[in-house]
Amino acid sequence: MAFTAKDVQKLREMTNVGMMDCKKALVACDGDMDKAIDWLREKGLAKAAKKANRVAAEGVAYAAVINGVGVVIEVNSETDFAAKTDAFMDLVKNLAAVVAEQNPADVDALKACTYPGSKLTVTEILQEKVMSIGENIQIRRFARYAENTSVAYVHAGGTHGVLVNLAVEGDIDVTEIGKNVAMQIAAMSPKYWDKSQVPQADIDHEMSVQVALMDNDPKMSSKPAEVKEKIAAGKMAAFYKEICLLQQEFVRSDLFKGDVAGYIADAAKKLGGKVSFVDAVHYTKGEGIEKKVDDFAAEVAAAAGLSK
Repeated sequence: MAFTAKDVQKLREMTNVGMMDCKKALVACDGDMDKAIDWLREKGLAKAAKKANRVAAEGVAYAAVINGVGVVIEVNSETDFAAKTDAFMDLVKNLAAVVAEQNPADVDALKACTYPGSKLTVTEILQEKVMSIGENIQIRRFARYAENTSVAYVHAGGTHGVLVNLAVEGDIDVTEIGKNVAMQIAAMSPKYWDKSQVPQADIDHEMSVQVALMDNDPKMSSKPAEVKEKIAAGKMAAFYKEICLLQQEFVRSDLFKGDVAGYIADAAKKLGGKVSFVDAVHYTKGEGIEKKVDDFAAEVAAAAGLSK
């Protein structure tokens, strides 16, 4: 499998490893990005890397609790300028209200719903907004929680929208707890909520990486295989701490020193109740959307009949 200089740069951004070592890894792994990440980790050159290629796109990831119903929604536009207009934000907030009140099954069903304050469908309103705002507008996805207690959080004007769902015992206000957990999710992007959700295949893979790391360590390579297995198993707590929300170190150390699960329990106890994390949804604006990058120099050269 061939690879390019862009692949080397991408691997460097994902692992924080030098360009030459990234190139060696891709050569050794025939250009396979995932295998190259493992190769660098096994050599002790990199920690676990995010393998998701998150490409920016414009629009808003928005979350809100409306009459007790939690909603998170992503609506995309062509430019950031359009996404920051009052007209666009009013549209997003009204769409969230439609999701909360009319409970559509999916995006197509949402488009068929009646838009607030009008007799028109969401599709018809979208067509009007496209004409008035002057950009293509797309509803990408949404989620809804009608049960338990939801807390919404929007980061940096809509780069992240997080909705946290909590089971609450006792007459307590869990807004701050939910917001702090949502901020943790936005900041750390955990892959799983709890270690119990990690697939066995992921556990086996991490164990193999840890064993390979010892195989490549002169001080550890001579140890028996069963000893390496035990050492690798002992390092799984650190693995869970990195990828699982409830096992992660709580980022607001000024409030609590320990993991997120411990923070939730401690904060709830101080309020005189009990809180359990149930679920959450985290939307990152434009996550996974390929955004066209215009090469204006090439366009000008082509228009003038010149080559770059």
